[in-house]
Amino acid sequence: MSLELSDLPYPIDALTAHGMSQETMEYHHDIHHKAYVDNGNNLLKDTAWENKSLEEIITGTYDANSIAQNGIFNNISQHWNHEQFWQMMSPTQVKMPSELDKAITDSFGSIDKFKEEFYNAGATQFGSGWCWLVKEKSGGLKVTKTENGVNPICFGQTALLGCDVWEHSYYIDFRNKRPVYLKNFIDNLVNWEYVASKL
Repeated sequence: MSLELSDLPYPIDALTAHGMSQETMEYHHDIHHKAYVDNGNNLLKDTAWENKSLEEIITGTYDANSIAQNGIFNNISQHWNHEQFWQMMSPTQVKMPSELDKAITDSFGSIDKFKEEFYNAGATQFGSGWCWLVKEKSGGLKVTKTENGVNPICFGQTALLGCDVWEHSYYIDFRNKRPVYLKNFIDNLVNWEYVASKL
């Protein structure tokens, strides 16, 4: 299996009006994400993981006892994370489908309560990482946060929504105001139809 950098599902400047500039996307997609792909391909070559799926590589190389994951895991997991991240955003405002609204309300009590938990998870993730809305094996929804490139696949969860809180995702547009970036992400960028499709 050879990793490939997917094209963005919208023009590179399409999110500018909603708070994510072309410059951010050029650095984030064209440089950072591409580096995960290039490094991942180099690290996978001639290993037992070379022809496995992304999910198999992620679960097979994740070390639950170590914060500093190995190179194969870090690059493949970050590739998967970013492939999802681009799909989770839209250049047009997307209304939350009723089935997702109900699932979130059933699990959190209200949409506002979910947003509050999501903001808090992202704002309190120390250093680099992600915050997530996940579906548990039981069917319930939960907000989580993970360090560095770790993602919900490692814990048998389904990632419905993820927000990248590495500095390269927001520093050009929001400087050190991560909470403002998170609120803008939820209010202006999320493709709720894509999130609902993962239920």
